[in-house]
Amino acid sequence: MGRSSQFLSLLLAFLVSFSSLPIPSVLSSSTDSFVFGGCTQEKYAQNSPYESNVNSLLTSLVNSATYSSYNNFTIMGSTPQDVVYGLYQCRGDLSMPDCATCVARSVSQIGVLCSQTCGGAVQLEGCYVKYDNATFLGVEDKTVVLKKCGSSVGYDTDSISRRDAVMASLAGAGGPYRVGGSGQIQGVAQCVGDLSLGECQDCVSYAIERLKSDCGGAVYGDMFLAKCYARYQTGGADHDDHSSNGHQYHEKSSSEGEKTFAIIIGLLAGVALLIIFLTFMRKVLGEPGK
Repeated sequence: MGRSSQFLSLLLAFLVSFSSLPIPSVLSSSTDSFVFGGCTQEKYAQNSPYESNVNSLLTSLVNSATYSSYNNFTIMGSTPQDVVYGLYQCRGDLSMPDCATCVARSVSQIGVLCSQTCGGAVQLEGCYVKYDNATFLGVEDKTVVLKKCGSSVGYDTDSISRRDAVMASLAGAGGPYRVGGSGQIQGVAQCVGDLSLGECQDCVSYAIERLKSDCGGAVYGDMFLAKCYARYQTGGADHDDHSSNGHQYHEKSSSEGEKTFAIIIGLLAGVALLIIFLTFMRKVLGEPGK
């Protein structure tokens, strides 16, 4: 085989190996998709008692998610400054294995997003995780964390009426997790498990009220408050194809960072393979002048 043929064969092998590389995806499964996240401004010292307590808390959250869809923990310290509070909440329709997987992924993301911060929160499609050095357990909080509305193009008055009926059924339903639908209109609402039934009802009612007023005739809408959320979607409406308006918890999001990280990893993998390929080619074909 001539050198030109060897070169073409090796080039083809390189291209095939490069195309078969696992490219990091910014789109994960439905339960693992990133919704919002952020951190407090206050930092803790590395190797401090508070860091040890945070690690202990996050481990407890992951372990508990293997047998319960909600739990909260308070990790005590030798001083009041070392106490850390935390909870997790899985979506009401998740199986325990899916809940455990989602919480583990949330904890992994919050560890990167909120490295050495005294508080942080991450909401994935399937679960929610939060920790802080100030107690928030059992406290109702209707702060709007994320609002996202779709396009109103082609959404008629009949669809809006059915949407409102679905939202009304969610508002009137009991329990922390609520689902409903009418035709192609599907709705869901959920409270964090540390709220009482009355607080949950109040939170969900406010989320639905804001959802209807802020998103109007949008084909889909998400309204995440600090302790509950309400969402609706029309059949076929894609959350990624329409405009959105939202802000993140403490105004820090990792979604753009994840995309950038995925692109960088892909480029570095390509460069590394190219260097290996060129080095190999020099050995096979011989360096110029020899």
